[in-house]
Amino acid sequence: QHGADHNDGETSLSYYSTMASKSVLITSLVCLLIGGTSSFHLPSSQLRRPPTTLHSSTETTDTASSNDYQESYSAPLTEINRRRNLAIISHPDSGKTTMTEKLLLYGGALQQAGAVRMKGEQRGTQSDFMEMERQRGISISATVMSFDYNALHINILDTPGHQDFSEDTYRALAAADNAVMLLDAAKGLEPQTRKLFEVCRMRQLPLFTFVNKMDRPALTPYEIMDQIEAEFGLETHPILWPIGDGERFKGVLDRLENVVHLFDRAERGSKSEVRQVSMSDLDTLKECINDDELFDKLLEDQELLEELINPLDMERVIAGEQSPLFFGSAMTNFGVQLFLDKFCAMGTKPSGRLAKRMDEVKGKKAKEAASSIDDDEGDELIGPEYEDFTGFVFKTQANLDPKHRDRLAYIRIVSGSFQKGMKVGHSRSKPGKKYNLAQAQTLFGSDRESVEVAYPGDVIGINNPGNFAIGDTLFTGNSKIAFPGIPSFSPEVFGYIRSPNPSSYKAFAKGIDQLLAEGAVQALRQRNDDGGGPLILAAVGQLQFEVVQARLKSEYGVDSDMEPIPFTLARWADGGWDAVDKADKDGKLFGLMILQDRWKRPVLLFRNDWKAASVTEEEKYLELKPWSKPPMFD
Repeated sequence: QHGADHNDGETSLSYYSTMASKSVLITSLVCLLIGGTSSFHLPSSQLRRPPTTLHSSTETTDTASSNDYQESYSAPLTEINRRRNLAIISHPDSGKTTMTEKLLLYGGALQQAGAVRMKGEQRGTQSDFMEMERQRGISISATVMSFDYNALHINILDTPGHQDFSEDTYRALAAADNAVMLLDAAKGLEPQTRKLFEVCRMRQLPLFTFVNKMDRPALTPYEIMDQIEAEFGLETHPILWPIGDGERFKGVLDRLENVVHLFDRAERGSKSEVRQVSMSDLDTLKECINDDELFDKLLEDQELLEELINPLDMERVIAGEQSPLFFGSAMTNFGVQLFLDKFCAMGTKPSGRLAKRMDEVKGKKAKEAASSIDDDEGDELIGPEYEDFTGFVFKTQANLDPKHRDRLAYIRIVSGSFQKGMKVGHSRSKPGKKYNLAQAQTLFGSDRESVEVAYPGDVIGINNPGNFAIGDTLFTGNSKIAFPGIPSFSPEVFGYIRSPNPSSYKAFAKGIDQLLAEGAVQALRQRNDDGGGPLILAAVGQLQFEVVQARLKSEYGVDSDMEPIPFTLARWADGGWDAVDKADKDGKLFGLMILQDRWKRPVLLFRNDWKAASVTEEEKYLELKPWSKPPMFD
């Protein structure tokens, strides 16, 4: 419905509806794609400058007066239309973080791009700012970077590639309107790429494909196109076509402009020199390529593609039926700026989200309303042009500035405009309770800049005193809004974590508390343990435990010991402790570990899927579920 004129300044409600109406499908499918045997829950609620210190910026009030709201927080259409955001997904070691750095370089947000693995005097990457990320050369946390490019405002979400951090990647995709799938030219499709592609497809994200590392020996472009179509059923349309590979990689043909871009290798971290030659000037082109075989192959490929490839159709791109295809090399800067320019022209504007909306009520009706809004999926489209501010939390982060021990909630704005000092409602708070957003930041890796106003499609960071959790919705107006939220994956690895030094226990406990608030790992304890007993961590993958230990050391200066325990999955007993006691008394929970989560709700640990499925089926009164979500506030 949106069509090829999606950049013409018109807001297409039919497009937003099409994009948003598929969110319910994700609930039943994504656990098979990302988490392996992991289960998850989709809750029903859903410029670079010196960094600024974030002080207390979120204050609460229990009552809302008529003066708390201005007549409208609606966002100007011009600001909506100039927003683009892009999530970058890939299998590990496909060059994703390097690609992100080069997009920032060509976008004017960096003067010099860093290498993922630092050598000599090279600087570190902007997106991988944690100490462990710098040491290992991997992304372990989704990162947001915002900058202006030409007339547009770009938000890039760099996501982890490792499967142990799939949950963080999925949360970032929930905030994205477009995605680029990065492939290693020598390897083609890889396992994690396949899983993340399916998530993008279910989220109805327009998908661009960038085949990276063409400066190394590579598969032929036709082989990569065949792989994508055979495995994904996705037609590709080449936009940038490579001329050679490895040491003979000369540049790319821009098929939309019929111009060849020939590159001279640049100094590491700097922009490459480019020479443009029209395909109509064959004599000059042959001389510049200086390789008869590659020149003849280019002419042959051009003719073949014109005859066999279906034309570019932006309606099909937006529908996920066709993917614009690009070739290049992020490390040597070949084709990166061309991709950025094409994405700015072709990428979609911010889309709406389905939500549940109801009038705020107090007293006995409040709990009934909370239950209703919590149990139902969204049924009303909230588009960017909606007159009130709405946004959802898709990530929380501790210690972006370790010196100040801050905690930040990342908000994707769905509708309306954020304005400094505005008061917002909270989907899990009691009716009438408002939060004063006295300060917010735009994000650039670990750097931040105070912002006065922000619009749909933007990601802002607000101070999180502990009230905001992943999946929460913030809103203005007199109606409570809850977006279909963010998934929580069921943990699959468990272990005791202890401080070996009693003298540092206070710092250890503080670090654990703040890191657990990010949602990457969960804390479990023995029943009725108020904090004095052993602490058990639960995570999707083993690498998450290593991250917690590394951050405790680097950010809080404390050591820790981990002791694994032999369980493979967790189930929350919504039936409550009475149901758990009954099952335990009847001998139904033999061989299980009975624990409580941070809200003292019962959690059962199982050694295998068979036992979990058996107890779930036979003891239905336990109401076992493979996920948890934060409770409503009193």
